[in-house]
Amino acid sequence: MVMRFRLLRPAGFTLVEIMVVVAIIGLLAAIAIPNFMKSRDTSQVKTCINNLRVIDGSKQQWALENKRTGDAIPEETELQPYLVRGTSGRMPVCPAGGATATNFATSYSINAITNPPTCIVVPSTHALP
Repeated sequence: MVMRFRLLRPAGFTLVEIMVVVAIIGLLAAIAIPNFMKSRDTSQVKTCINNLRVIDGSKQQWALENKRTGDAIPEETELQPYLVRGTSGRMPVCPAGGATATNFATSYSINAITNPPTCIVVPSTHALP
């Protein structure tokens, strides 16, 4: 009778296999993170420009309803019914503001009726075309 011995290998991954997986994950992260940051910045710019369009439209509607000329500057409280559909909603805030722009007054400047509103947070790129 011949006895057969089986060599049992312990279950698990070798160091080389783990290093290959870590290298692949690092490579994918190096590709994905900059693209994510760029898309986040692009979406913040587009959201802020859309907020500026809404503010400008509400200024124009306010001026028509109140028979105001182009040099009048509406207050934030006067535009609130047009921007938030009543008085209980939240005024728009620039998404790129982070902790510095927590409300409407620290995000946007309303300006006169003939001048478009401006973003206080990033005026160089967040502007109406």
